[in-house]
This record gives sequence, structure tokens and C-alpha cells, in this order.
Amino acid sequence: MSVPSLPGGLVAGGGRPLGGGMICEVWRARLSDGREVVVKRAPYPVEVEADGLAALAEAGAPVPEVLAAEDDVLVLAAVGGPPDWPGLGAALARMHRSTGTAFGWHRDNLIGWLPQRNDPCPDWPDFYVNHRIRPWLGASALPVDVRRRLERACEGPLQALLDHDPEPSLVHGDLWSGNVVDGRWLVDPAVCYADREYELAFMDCFGGFPAALVDAYIAAWPLEPGWQARRPALQLYHLLVHVEHFGAGYVGGVTSRLDALGW
Repeated sequence: MSVPSLPGGLVAGGGRPLGGGMICEVWRARLSDGREVVVKRAPYPVEVEADGLAALAEAGAPVPEVLAAEDDVLVLAAVGGPPDWPGLGAALARMHRSTGTAFGWHRDNLIGWLPQRNDPCPDWPDFYVNHRIRPWLGASALPVDVRRRLERACEGPLQALLDHDPEPSLVHGDLWSGNVVDGRWLVDPAVCYADREYELAFMDCFGGFPAALVDAYIAAWPLEPGWQARRPALQLYHLLVHVEHFGAGYVGGVTSRLDALGW
């Protein structure tokens, strides 16, 4: 597996594969001018990812510089540690204070390799139900009884629970430990404007993050009352996406959240 030809007239050599990704092929390489880069070949147009990284950078989030993006090849400046979990927590709070006029994004993008709908919507519960939950109710690995429970929740209880008048905050959108480099850099976004609790809920979904990050975030911007009750509902989206991506092994996560909510 060799480094692909790079866009933008860049030339790289000495590439070595990097592990950890579930979807893309990734290499660390050195450009002809000596700069170290990460080269990513994706099964989707990488311009969508570059757009998200640019938005996060503008909001003050720590992301690698995009050096080139064309077709299925993305070239990023190589970044590294040492870890700074408190700094990352404060940066996330700062990023979330970058707000939009509606929930969604100016374009559809991707969550993993799956399409993510982002039609702007002024109402957060309506956006979450119709653009995050309903699109995945037809997942082939989702049992009929679980689908019916979700459908009933979408008819009213889910919207009522999430109706606490949040601001449309800029979120990374796919923030798990595998999308953080060396405890300080964010990669692989699936950006949109959302309730910031949506981001924090997913961050807590698969093992969570160090307490130093969470404590720094809360110190910078405390959460609103009721966030604990809303968290299981806000984890449903990414769990449903995992069911579609990886199969029935993630159905238990969906049912445990529905059970916790009494739905």
C-alpha cells in the first residue's frame, strides 16, 4: 500500500501506513520541502471534510492545517503532542460558543461513510428527530420492536425532552477518542450547528474522555439543568449510525437508552 499521488502539485516520499482508522487509508509522509504530512485516501469526496476542518479552525478549535484536498485525497500538516486535555476542554467550550442562526449546516456532509442530512431548521427538537433519528429507523440490523419504540418516541416524547431552547452551537459532530490526536488535536469532523449537549453526549458514549477535559469544559461553560436527563436521548443518533455501520452488536446500546428514558 503506497502513498497516492498528491493534489496541488505536492510531492511526498517515505510514506508509512498509520493504523487506527476504520474507514480510510492513512499514511505519514514527508514532502519534498521537508514538511511532515498525513495523507488520507477516503471513500468519499474529501472536500466535505476539508470544509468542516476549516469551520472548526475559524472557531478556534485545534485542527491540523489542510494543505490540499481533491477528489478522494486529503493532505494535512502532521501534528502531535504532548497531550493537553484541559486546553482541549477549554477549546471545545470556545468552539461551541460559535453559533449559527439555525440548526444544521450549509450542506449535507458525512458521518463515517454515511450521509448526514443538515437542512437548516430553527427548532432543535425538530432537527434532531427528523434529520438525526428518523433517517436511520430503516437500518437493516434494527429489530422491528426497537424501531417501533423509536417511532413512538419521535411522535412526541423525544421532542418534548429536548425542548430547552439551546443555541445552535458549532460542533465537531463525531467526537470520540479516535478523532483526537495526542490529546490536543481534532480530526475527522462531521460538523453542524447543534445543541452543544449533543456533542458532549456522544463524547461520553464509548468510554468517554479524561476528567481533565470535562472539568475544563465545565469550568469554561457549565451545563444547563436537566442535561443528565437529556443525555441518553442525545446518544441515540450515533448509536443508530453504529448499527447501520457495523451491525446488530450496537442495538443493545439503543435499547439501554430507551429503557433508561422509559420509552
